[in-house]
Amino acid sequence: MQQARNTIELTEKYVLQTYSRFPVSFIKGEGAILYGEDGKEYIDFCSGIAVTNLGHCNPLLVEALKEIAQTLWHVSNLYYIPWQAKLAELIVKNSFSGKVFFCNSGAEANEGAIKFARLWGKKYKRGAYKIITATGSFHGRTLATLTATGQDKVKRGFEPLPEGFVHVPYNDIKVISKAIDKETAAIMLEPIQGEGGVIIPEVNYIREVKRICEEENILLILDEVQTGIARTGKLFAYMHFDITPDIMTLAKGLGNGVPIGAIVVSEKVVDAIEPGVHASTFGGNPIATRVALEVLRIVIENELWDRTNELGNLILEELKEIEDRVVEVRGKGLLIGIELRNKSSKEVAMDCLKKGLLVVPAGEKVVRLLPPLTIEKDLLIKGLSILKESI
Repeated sequence: MQQARNTIELTEKYVLQTYSRFPVSFIKGEGAILYGEDGKEYIDFCSGIAVTNLGHCNPLLVEALKEIAQTLWHVSNLYYIPWQAKLAELIVKNSFSGKVFFCNSGAEANEGAIKFARLWGKKYKRGAYKIITATGSFHGRTLATLTATGQDKVKRGFEPLPEGFVHVPYNDIKVISKAIDKETAAIMLEPIQGEGGVIIPEVNYIREVKRICEEENILLILDEVQTGIARTGKLFAYMHFDITPDIMTLAKGLGNGVPIGAIVVSEKVVDAIEPGVHASTFGGNPIATRVALEVLRIVIENELWDRTNELGNLILEELKEIEDRVVEVRGKGLLIGIELRNKSSKEVAMDCLKKGLLVVPAGEKVVRLLPPLTIEKDLLIKGLSILKESI
């Protein structure tokens, strides 16, 4: 307990206070269990916010990390990097035809996607630069991505914001066409809004947005930072809608905790991007791409999206017991949102923490469940029992 207090005191004294943290610190993880400095075990329904999809300290990933750590750490993108090339190939062959740019985070991936869309608009649409995004969305904390984000709370204090972003209601196809003008280069959406409260659109909404993009000759950017890597029951969430985006962004689960982001760019966009227009010192370095290569290989070879669907359905079945105590339970795969009726999400998350369970608030009234895709069923049931009790 003293160690935990020391960590909290040191953090509050020396770390810039940009986060509202829960009062716990962790020193070890194994599978879906975290071990705190307070001596307690915690069931992890957070996964570092959809990051550790394959669990903490997955033995196969530990071996991959040890191997590359003893081989090569960094050389920069002045040179060719074998693991980067192999990872790009694996992503493209399991998504859509195009090429990949590697960076270090989801915000960087979305920032790069915005830049690439503007380059494409400048080259192929007479300088079109505007990007339509949705209310309730979350795309990152850089100046451009927080402007793209459809939540006022992340923008306060940073005005004046960059121009060129237009916000429309999510899951409302009627407003999309009205928002498009000759300066529109792209529409940028999350296939499922995560931080916005696990909002799942109608299947026809995403399909119609794609149709409109093709009809108007503008790009469809899908932010799969949270939904990618089998989290929603498909390798990538766009696969639920039988369409392909022009640009897709990835991060979080791609590295299972090793920082990495990726921008997958379709053939339609590739020619707009030339050497020198975008770069990242650490993007796609040997350590990050070697681990991510192993992550993706494990997910694909084991078709983990099937297990994601199975466990997601189990959660939805278990949570039927509390239907009368909540507004709604919604989700796909292992991205589940519980909209609360009488309690705040922070209140439920704090109560769960005290009982040994980690869950994620998403706004004031929604609790998000993001357990590892590899969690054992008995541990999942145990965690759900704690959650139901707290609600």
